[in-house]
Amino acid sequence: MLLHMAIDTSTAPSTEAAPATRPSGTAARAPQPHTPRLSPRDKLVLFVLCAAQFMVALDFSVLNVALPVLGADLGMSTSALQWAVTAFALPSGGFLLLFGRTGDLFGRRRLFLAGLALFGAASLLATFAWDPASFLAGRALQGVGAAAIVPTGMSLLTTTFPEGPQRDRALGISGTLLSLGFTVGMVLGGVLTDTLGWRSTMGLLTLFALIVLPLAPGLLPESRTPDRPRLDVPGAVTVTGGLLSLIYALSTAAERGFGGTDVIVTLAAGVLLLAAFGYVESRTASPLVSLPMLRRRTVAWGNLGGLVTFSMMSTVVFVLTLYLQEVLDLSAFETGLVFGVQGILSVVAGVYAPKVIGRVGARRTLVGSLLGQGLFVAALLGIGEGGWSVYLAAAAVSVASMFHLGAIVSYGVTVTSGVPDEEQGLATGLVTSTQQVGITIGIPLLGVLATTGPDLLAGTRTVLLIDTAVLLATAALVFLGLRRPAGRG
Repeated sequence: MLLHMAIDTSTAPSTEAAPATRPSGTAARAPQPHTPRLSPRDKLVLFVLCAAQFMVALDFSVLNVALPVLGADLGMSTSALQWAVTAFALPSGGFLLLFGRTGDLFGRRRLFLAGLALFGAASLLATFAWDPASFLAGRALQGVGAAAIVPTGMSLLTTTFPEGPQRDRALGISGTLLSLGFTVGMVLGGVLTDTLGWRSTMGLLTLFALIVLPLAPGLLPESRTPDRPRLDVPGAVTVTGGLLSLIYALSTAAERGFGGTDVIVTLAAGVLLLAAFGYVESRTASPLVSLPMLRRRTVAWGNLGGLVTFSMMSTVVFVLTLYLQEVLDLSAFETGLVFGVQGILSVVAGVYAPKVIGRVGARRTLVGSLLGQGLFVAALLGIGEGGWSVYLAAAAVSVASMFHLGAIVSYGVTVTSGVPDEEQGLATGLVTSTQQVGITIGIPLLGVLATTGPDLLAGTRTVLLIDTAVLLATAALVFLGLRRPAGRG
């Protein structure tokens, strides 16, 4: 129903009005009198791809409120519970670029289907886990499956729907369901845990995979680059190792701080490996990441906007969740309902974001969305200990999320516009890597400021102030970076 509504109500004219968002040499879109409607088959393809993305987004949050119950059932200590999240985040973030490029070379549909099958099997393992090791193994395999699903799914979306209004609309629906999946997961996780137990949260993901997997083979076209170059193994090893080390270090620092030896060593290893990756890519004939692509203004500045919007919003959700439960004494279910308002407005934003992009251009939409997100995060600085703060928190975070959704859609359009089909897997791999890394690093870098001090309310305000400053500064940088004349690169 949501997909049908989003498709059929997006009928306003959609033309690109901001040449600054296009790579040098890319022709402007011709104005169109109306947005072409999608065929029934196109709608089914979009349903399959968006359902898979929704499933992955749901996995990020559906387990959160179930962690204490899960820990008691499986005998996991409180300090060990963070690995229920980290075990998923490590492989899902670390393997994104590798799997995005592998799909380009050997078949995106093939890897997408393999990822779906692995995700479903891993969810089943987590559902029936008998001890911490089996549960964490299931979560890690879910992460590997997600790392295959997300970049190949986005590549299939951008190669199936041509650049212009149809792709903008498809990206809008995909972005809406990503945001909605995270919000629905928070609410649904509490309901399922209270009624059916924590295992039902993992069983729901298995059910999703069983629904999507049979539909995908007959609907999705196979696609790959025509020349089949060699896979850049040194680049794959260094970037995957670097991302794994970085995500591990930041995730562990969220719990214990940055003083631990393992955090320092893995953080340094991550930086060195990513530096080595840059060196390797500058010298190999078939790079995993094309450095000329990274020099595209749209790719560089668009991904910066995406990194910041994801990292700052994930931080806001994290600190507000703690604030609502520990300062205002809301239950986990009541907290989920507060964020439920956010999900409703995100649906609205997802419907209208492609129309806004069509009217004012992706660059202006990205800058305006970052600016709006920052201003409404600033409004959250007014929260206190009174009951009225619930309403302020619900209203401000919901409107901020509308702008956040606009930033998600517009940065995806910005980064993928003008990229040849044979490089779409690389471009969307960068988009989804930015998304994954953004979600992962925000909480360790800023969330720790709220949880380590003696006053949670004061710490929350400090985080919100920094969050606001980063968003507003990034809006200014993206505006300046994308307004330079195309001839200047």
